[in-house]
Amino acid sequence: MPNESGSFEQRDLNEPQAAAVGHASGPLLVFAGAGSGKTRVITYRVAHLLATHRIPPYRILAVTFTNKAAGEMRGRIAQLAGDEVTQDLWVGTFHSVCARLLRRYHDEVGLGREFTIYDDSDQRAVVARVLRDLGIDERSLPPKRALGRISAQKREGRGPDDVVESRSFDKQMLEVYRRYQRALLIANACDFDDLILHVMRLAESPESAVGRELRERFEHVLVDEFQDTNLIQYRLVRALASTTRNLCVVGDDDQSIYRWRGADVRLIRGFSQDFPDAKVIKLEQNYRSTGNIVAAALGVIAPAAGRAPKELWTAADAGAPVQVRAVRDERDEADFVVSCVNEDRARGLGAKDIAVFYRVHAQSRVIEESLRIQDIPYQVVGGMRFFERAEVKDLLAYLRLLDNPRSDADLVRIINLPPRGIGTKTVEKLMQIAAEQGLGGLSAIEGAVTEGGLGTAPKKKLLAFRDMMEELHEAAASLSPTELARRVLERTGYQQTLEDADTAEADARLGNLQELVGSIAEFEAACVASGETPSLGAYLERITLVSAVDSLQDLPAVSLMTVHAAKGLEFETVLLTGMEEEVFPYQPLEEKEGEDLEEERRLAYVAFTRARKRLVITHAGQRTLFGRTRYLESSRFLRDLPPEAIVHAGSAPASRRPSQWPMPKPSAGASGWGVSSGPLLQPGQRFIDRSTFDDIAPDEASVSLRAGDRVHHPRFGEGVVERVEPGARPIVVARFPSHGTKRIVVDYLTSD
Repeated sequence: MPNESGSFEQRDLNEPQAAAVGHASGPLLVFAGAGSGKTRVITYRVAHLLATHRIPPYRILAVTFTNKAAGEMRGRIAQLAGDEVTQDLWVGTFHSVCARLLRRYHDEVGLGREFTIYDDSDQRAVVARVLRDLGIDERSLPPKRALGRISAQKREGRGPDDVVESRSFDKQMLEVYRRYQRALLIANACDFDDLILHVMRLAESPESAVGRELRERFEHVLVDEFQDTNLIQYRLVRALASTTRNLCVVGDDDQSIYRWRGADVRLIRGFSQDFPDAKVIKLEQNYRSTGNIVAAALGVIAPAAGRAPKELWTAADAGAPVQVRAVRDERDEADFVVSCVNEDRARGLGAKDIAVFYRVHAQSRVIEESLRIQDIPYQVVGGMRFFERAEVKDLLAYLRLLDNPRSDADLVRIINLPPRGIGTKTVEKLMQIAAEQGLGGLSAIEGAVTEGGLGTAPKKKLLAFRDMMEELHEAAASLSPTELARRVLERTGYQQTLEDADTAEADARLGNLQELVGSIAEFEAACVASGETPSLGAYLERITLVSAVDSLQDLPAVSLMTVHAAKGLEFETVLLTGMEEEVFPYQPLEEKEGEDLEEERRLAYVAFTRARKRLVITHAGQRTLFGRTRYLESSRFLRDLPPEAIVHAGSAPASRRPSQWPMPKPSAGASGWGVSSGPLLQPGQRFIDRSTFDDIAPDEASVSLRAGDRVHHPRFGEGVVERVEPGARPIVVARFPSHGTKRIVVDYLTSD
């Protein structure tokens, strides 16, 4: 804690922490190993700037990656410096900070102040409409793939006018990008990437008054989890700190695990090249985990290529050795996981202090079944979240359309919900007229009715919908957000429709809607308590920017999650499942090399360092995943663990190398265990949990095949390409006259 003079007692901070906190000015790079107190350093540094250097709070910006982390950071700073002092601090995620700035400078990018932030499903709806307008078959260019390519360009700071045509971003794709951005502008909307891209471009503009204002707004800029930044995020904070050069970045290249969504580990490793005068401090003492867990973590990360030299150590006791358990298959693994949970609970550990990690979401199913059988409470982090449920998104779409009448994605979603007889053809005609007139769909209803060539019935229904929305819009001026939500449910007939259905599913959906109304009420109460005026726009922005980790609740339940979702969390006990080749590291050996493999190693390090007292690792001799059964070897990462820190247990059938596939099934009588009936992995094939990589922007520069192209396979003969699935080694889906449709790694095909 700061004393009266604003300095810190030595007992609060170790020597490198104190050096980072006390650094007065200029660029600062803090390499913070797992559990080394990086949050303490950031919060104490902000408090030190406020108390010792008398920096006004509104001149300090601290950014991180989740609302949960931002909330904890603000809370800790308030404990150190007081609520009154910290009220004007800029503390938040990249997206929330940029949304706040963009509300101030919206005119500069052609948006209205009440612009809408489109989430993933909204973005897909917009780009799907663009593809239809251009006559592009979604089978040849799925909306998700188009969005991935657009996002990759935005993360590099390139708008439609900056893109250079290439094989992976041809003239057609460029037109999709242009029309997508135009559609967002007409809808007074932006996507997640736009939030940062717009502000970054404003901050970098050398001659504009807004650019100068942004570059002079903050005296100190601090970035948490800097290893997770992408290029536009780095350019943004570099621009915001360019006047004073007081840029403090805190992170750990060993924990850079989001390359698939644009994070670039080279940014933290190359920071000193951009800022040669930067002071570099390493935090290497781990305060979280026992000695054996730290030793295991260091063992798995030490062989990583290109990492900044640093050691991780702890003064804590050695604790129990890390247990590496061999199991037969995923069901044996699930039973073992449950037994570990029961052991911990029997010795008094709460369920919320226990976590089960896996590499991909699909691994959770069998574990969930075993937990349910034992009646053990659990929560799945990063599965379907509350705000993704259909009825919740329906009510939010009504509210967003009231907040921003130009939001066509929301209009299309709810114009016939509940059913009011406005068919698909009527909606398409309305949106066509809106596009021709450069209007939002709601504003185009008048023109569609008078000049659109619609029948009498569609006209009446469109006008009735417009009148209802105008009535609700007028009511919104005098109602609180909570009252407005209730009015929408009543006036639109949505609530009555569910009540009339009188089914268990309808009751559950009604319950979710009431939960949403309760969420709005909680938001209002929090605003009033902090002296703010609650607004519908502020609530909508808040829930749009929520992340999977932010949805983690403090429940008396075991937490199940992917390792990616576990970043930033910690638990007394961590049960890490699926440590096998092809599962972790993910995908077949020949497809994981270079930086891909290095990131898998860093991901293992992150998993290990989430555990405080107990770390248990399982690997199966065979596993059925995505309908395929295969024999697996234990993960190569387990070979790097120091023998003195681990203990092996259990037994599993002998693994076989991929080169031995396909193979006959062993008889149940001979081995005592059976093999699932799913097909074995064929040479060159792989399996992918698509939901884990929704944000990947595929690099297809090396793939020239398109739907309709003719290809040749040595076994199946001549075939015609139906589609190409992107990835490190793209999969071609092709139809062969004598063998039907096959999925084949592109390497095994030749084309004319």
